[in-house]
Amino acid sequence: MYDSDKRRLLSALSHGAIFFSTTFVSVGLPIALLVISDDPVVKDNAKESINFHFNVWFYGAILGALFFLLGWLVLPLVILLPLAGLGYLIHWGLTIFAIVKVFDNPDTPFRYPFIFRVF
Repeated sequence: MYDSDKRRLLSALSHGAIFFSTTFVSVGLPIALLVISDDPVVKDNAKESINFHFNVWFYGAILGALFFLLGWLVLPLVILLPLAGLGYLIHWGLTIFAIVKVFDNPDTPFRYPFIFRVF
């Protein structure tokens, strides 16, 4: 049997790593938890967090490339800026939702909707 308080904390740290940094710490902390933890739920939450952050980076790179390529046009900026803002809201909202869910039900790994999974 695994300690549910430890499970809550480590699972929440996996998902909340993005609040420490948007660079490699956001993926480094879940990778560290994936390696050192022997709890299967914490490992599943760490994998899901890594997948989610890779998705955020991927879609951010696409938007960044579109800004770079189409930035000289006014119309794409009218579309891309609200799209980027919506992306940030979804990103932060899903992260907070994941943290709340792992605290509410520590025995079930959280699964982000609509992402591609590498792990």
